[in-house]
Amino acid sequence: MSPGEPAVGAARRAAVATGDAVGARRGRVGSLFASEVGLLFRRGRTWAMLAALAVIPVLLALVVYFSAEPPGPGEGPPFLDRVTQNGMFVAVTALVVTTPLFLPLTIAATAGDTIAGEAAHGTLRYLLAAPAGRGRLLLVKYGAAALFCVAAPAVVLVAGWVVGLVLFGAGPVTLVSGDVASTGEALVRTLLVAAHVAISMLGLAAIGLFISTLTDVPVGAMAATAVLAVVAQVLGQLDQLAWLHPWLFSHYWFSSVDLLREPISWGSFTDNALLQAGYVAFFGALAYGRFATKDVLS
Repeated sequence: MSPGEPAVGAARRAAVATGDAVGARRGRVGSLFASEVGLLFRRGRTWAMLAALAVIPVLLALVVYFSAEPPGPGEGPPFLDRVTQNGMFVAVTALVVTTPLFLPLTIAATAGDTIAGEAAHGTLRYLLAAPAGRGRLLLVKYGAAALFCVAAPAVVLVAGWVVGLVLFGAGPVTLVSGDVASTGEALVRTLLVAAHVAISMLGLAAIGLFISTLTDVPVGAMAATAVLAVVAQVLGQLDQLAWLHPWLFSHYWFSSVDLLREPISWGSFTDNALLQAGYVAFFGALAYGRFATKDVLS
């Protein structure tokens, strides 16, 4: 990205919001959101992160395919021993592998750049010159980050499907509970696992948005968000802090296994959604409180 592109992009987004002043307020926000999403997915950094995520299921599948002996039960990451039985388990294994580190890193990079990145490039003033308002700008920024939370696990899922079906094929799947699911049902369940992972990242994205309002240095906001993701998982492993575990945004990150039982146990899925909604509401309010009173000089 050239030095002039951020200013041009911000000016274009401001012009979109300003030029639509005669339209409905919802239309202005919609146009600004579409422009923000377009800017996010035109960045080389975004595609580089998605490409790196797509490589992970490919590597997992190739390692298993060329191994002299397939992994046995309990060897390697969860579900790795089931990959040779059905290629769709490549996607599930890759989602589990990327959840503790790789996905949080990409989410931290995206969310931490939301406001701090604009300030660092000197484009935040252009956006605030538009009649969208600071609250709506935060909403648009978080909406784009949330969309990336969906896109990232979706890329892992699709890459896992493709390489898994090519190398190992598909068929009836033996679930964790021992029941056998048809290929179509297994496809739906892997979609649910990806949805669970996407929802799990929404709270982290809200934290990143808040931290991004505290600084004009995007790298600092990205790093702080990523560190918090690691700290939350470390705290979740300490039995002495068992009382705190249900309140950590990472608490249900690995409960997607409940979606691979018969019948599906929806408790952890809904509990995770409620927990992430609480984090979004809390840190969204903190972000608005900080950003609404912030002096913007950049």
